[in-house]
Amino acid sequence: MSVPSSPQPRRGNIGRIVAASLVGTTIEWYDFFLYGSAAALVFNTLFFPSSDPLVGTLLAFLTYAVGFAARPLGGIVFGHYGDKIGRKKLLVLSLLLMGGATFAMGLLPTHATIGVGAPILLTVLRLVQGFALGGEWGGAILIVSEHGGDKSRGFWASWPQAGAPGGNLLATGVLALLAAIQSDEAFLAWGWRIPFLLSGVLVMIGLWIRISVEESPVFLEAQRKAAEEAARAAGTAAKSGVPAVREEAPIVQVFRKSWREVLVAIGTRFGENVSYYILTAFVLVYVTVHLELPKSDALNAVLIGSAVHFVTIPLWGALSDRLGRRPVTQIGAIGMVGWAFAFFALLDTESFPVIALAVTVGLLFHGAMYGPQAAFISEMFDTKVRYSGASMGSQLASIIGGALAPLIAVELLKDYDSSLPVSVYLSAAALVTVVTVWVAKETRGRDLTKDGLVGSAPTPPAGAPADSPAESVKDSARLGG
Repeated sequence: MSVPSSPQPRRGNIGRIVAASLVGTTIEWYDFFLYGSAAALVFNTLFFPSSDPLVGTLLAFLTYAVGFAARPLGGIVFGHYGDKIGRKKLLVLSLLLMGGATFAMGLLPTHATIGVGAPILLTVLRLVQGFALGGEWGGAILIVSEHGGDKSRGFWASWPQAGAPGGNLLATGVLALLAAIQSDEAFLAWGWRIPFLLSGVLVMIGLWIRISVEESPVFLEAQRKAAEEAARAAGTAAKSGVPAVREEAPIVQVFRKSWREVLVAIGTRFGENVSYYILTAFVLVYVTVHLELPKSDALNAVLIGSAVHFVTIPLWGALSDRLGRRPVTQIGAIGMVGWAFAFFALLDTESFPVIALAVTVGLLFHGAMYGPQAAFISEMFDTKVRYSGASMGSQLASIIGGALAPLIAVELLKDYDSSLPVSVYLSAAALVTVVTVWVAKETRGRDLTKDGLVGSAPTPPAGAPADSPAESVKDSARLGG
């Protein structure tokens, strides 16, 4: 027979958790993406002046990539303490670090003022941003996943994912507004600082909301059981005179016992990561530098696409509750394999409506990969190592995927003066996700209060007949490998 799922949360309670997580992730992604947009539009001039616009942009994106390099370290540190002391405290700390670094960027002197010290200070603050975001993603999706019920986890957990386009929408919207009401000279002189300084206000709002979040009940229960087991082990050790075995750090347990899941998380995230940063960061360079169109065209296209992206991510998450995490992810990954070539052909028309369409459709395919991802990766790991495992898998993918994507795309465009190599690169990245998800195990319906996937049969689609005992045994065997 099918194994009972964990208790379903009260709707009001899960609603508050989702709202707090969404607001926090939106603010953190606003801070992170603001740098990416500024790197494409102004940092190449203000911090990395060069006679060749593409060379200056390449240098700006190098510091952009530095933020990704710090993310695995953030994932390790935040994951360790998140698995030890809880999700909530770490989410508050990540928001403070990210907001403080972004606010400080708005106060930085430029290369014209202090020379080489300007890009050095910018790089240090970018490292702090990356470290904070490395811990944010895992905690934000877990606190929702562990509050949400087994049957609707894909929908609820996808809302923090919507914080990515939400933050990008906010960052791009502020930049687009300033570009519309300011001259290029005023924007370069001081206008670019406004979005960074605005982060200070947003962080105060986010903290006020995030502090009210309740700790994950799944984590609290796991912590209670761990304390009981530790007490029993200590009692046994005292009687036998043999010292109790000290439990390994969560990150050590992840790499010793769950390295396959980490690899699956990396492969699942790879195509999604590469596609997102090409669709939202590199597109700004391609449209403004290569096509020599107004930056407002690029910003507004990303603005429209991000708005659609924000609305549709939870829909993809909800669909994964009915069809499974793997089929929905495959829709997006396979779609991106083909769209990689249509995307640049549409940009080359130099028509704003067509450019906006290209970005929007690309982000729809991305959303199909991204929406189910929070639940999919959360369900791969046991509670006592879930924060560490989810963070490491996602952040390692960010280094080899998102960090390098704009750099590789700019270099390919610079070397070949053609978008075709970039299309091949994007298509190949999406193909990695296609293959990874094809060989991965389905996780839909897993009871997160139980260790391992064995015994957690997938939740059948609404209206489907209950599994027979034989079918449930097959499902358990398949999930358990």
